[in-house]
Amino acid sequence: MARPAMRVDAVLVQAVIAGALSFAHLHDLAAAAGQAGWKAWAYPISVDLLLVAAWRRIRSGGGKAAAWCWFLVALTVSLGANVATAGLLDLGAVPAWLRVLVAGWPAVAFLGGTLLAHGTPRPQEPPVPEENTARATPSTPESPAVELAPAPPSTTPVPPALVALARKLADEHRSRTGAAIDTPTLRARLGVPLPLAEAIAAQLI
Repeated sequence: MARPAMRVDAVLVQAVIAGALSFAHLHDLAAAAGQAGWKAWAYPISVDLLLVAAWRRIRSGGGKAAAWCWFLVALTVSLGANVATAGLLDLGAVPAWLRVLVAGWPAVAFLGGTLLAHGTPRPQEPPVPEENTARATPSTPESPAVELAPAPPSTTPVPPALVALARKLADEHRSRTGAAIDTPTLRARLGVPLPLAEAIAAQLI
C-alpha cells in the first residue's frame, strides 16, 4: 500500500520562518541593550506571547478595543526590533533611551497580559428553543393548592420559549446549589437586559 505523500503547508512554513527571524532580532536587540544571558531570550518570548494573547482576545470578541491596543503595542515592538537590527542602529552603541525602553518592557508586557487575561468577555447569546419544544409545567390536581402572591405586572413582553428556558436554568441551579436562582445570575445565564431578566424572574415565582 502506497504511503500518502507528505503535504507541506506553505503558509505554516512562512509563519515559522518569519517568527524565527523576528525572535532572533528581538533577542539581538535585547542583548545589545544590556540584557545578557537568559534575559535576552525571554524578551522575544514575552513579545510573542502578548501578540498571541491579544489576537485570541480579538478573535473571541471580548474587549476588542483593548485587545487591538495591546496587539499593536506588541507588533510595534517586534517591527521596531526588526528595523533596528537591519543596520540602521549601531548595536555596539545602543542609545540610552532604547536601553530604558528595553528595561521597562517587562512591566508593560505584564500589565498587558494581566488586562487581557482578566478582561470581561462579551456575553454569548443563548439559543432560544422552538415554541413546540418548550417544557410544559405538569399539573398535580391531587396536591393541595398553595396560594402564592400574585406576580407584579410587567410591561416587558416575555416570549414563552424564553420563560421555559429560564425555568430549566432555575431548576438546574436549584438542584446544584439548593437555592433559588437570583435575578443577576439568571440575567448572566440568559444574556438578556436587566428589565427582561426581572420580567422572567417574576414569572418563575
